[in-house]
Amino acid sequence: MARTLKNRFESRFLLRFIESPSLFVSCFTNSRSLQTLAYEEVRSSGDRKSESTALILHGLLGSGRNWRSFSRSLASSLSVSSASDWKMVLVDLRNHGRSAEVEGLNPPHDLVNSAKDLADLVKASGWKWPEVVIGHSLGGKVALQFMESCARGDFGESASPPKQNDDDDLTIAKLVWCSLFDAEQLWVLDSVPGEVKAEKSDGEVEKVLKTLQSLPSPIPSRKWLVDHMVELGFSRSLSEWIGSNLKRSGDSEIWAFNLDGAVQMFNSYRETSYWSLLENPPKDTEINFVIAEKSDRWDNDTTKRLETIANQRQNVSEGKVATHLLRNSGHWVHTDNPKGLLDIVSPNFFSPHK
Repeated sequence: MARTLKNRFESRFLLRFIESPSLFVSCFTNSRSLQTLAYEEVRSSGDRKSESTALILHGLLGSGRNWRSFSRSLASSLSVSSASDWKMVLVDLRNHGRSAEVEGLNPPHDLVNSAKDLADLVKASGWKWPEVVIGHSLGGKVALQFMESCARGDFGESASPPKQNDDDDLTIAKLVWCSLFDAEQLWVLDSVPGEVKAEKSDGEVEKVLKTLQSLPSPIPSRKWLVDHMVELGFSRSLSEWIGSNLKRSGDSEIWAFNLDGAVQMFNSYRETSYWSLLENPPKDTEINFVIAEKSDRWDNDTTKRLETIANQRQNVSEGKVATHLLRNSGHWVHTDNPKGLLDIVSPNFFSPHK
């Protein structure tokens, strides 16, 4: 693929080495005319001739850093089992993390634009297209939208097809684009594929968002926030996690995310369905759903419908859908049972030479 823009970084630095000296995390911010998402990398640097790429997408009100530990473990595991070296790109979605400070990520703040942000990041960075996309919760639906947008040819203007008759140009452009788009595997982690009806939700997320919108700005302190949310009936663990999304501003604390934009993204998450994509996935792709055993996001009808599709879609050449049950875990799969999640993902991870 033609690389029209070279990476130019306002800052690029090594954050830290982890257990193996061949694995590291790097944090990047972008300084380009095309403003793109902030991200950091976890990379396994071996002596293999090829390198593959996976995008890691966090959930609502989170950031890429939430997935550092799991990404390190996955990269370490793949450094032994995979025929390719791997680069894990931990993305901060629009309105989240360091991407909340990026100008030019304009409304509407929905799944379609969130997926387009990923395509813009890949193109502007001059990377080859990712073989794998992993998304948790909100990020899971962004991953599904990413695949759907490709299947529709939404990013086709970037393809450079061979010269054809004018009548065939659009069709060829779409075909060439999807051949360049190498995301052959999605991992959708505890994210329901259909619309999320209010009557089928316990309302916890909505309550959290409304509470955050009602708080003073700036926040007096992290301790004040945690204590206040506990007084309102939220668990201390949830309250402390919310508090981890504050950042210092003078003598007070402000949110590390754009709350109004995040609310719009959540509304898009609730209103968007990908059942049609699962019923007719692109050929030569695989969509894996990890369902957490103790998650409150699923109902019996949704689970049965997904399992029925998975039973009918077992051939990768025709587009495969698979389900995996993560035992002893609630919705926060990467912290509730990271080893169990790794044991599911690693042996089933895409291999470029399978």
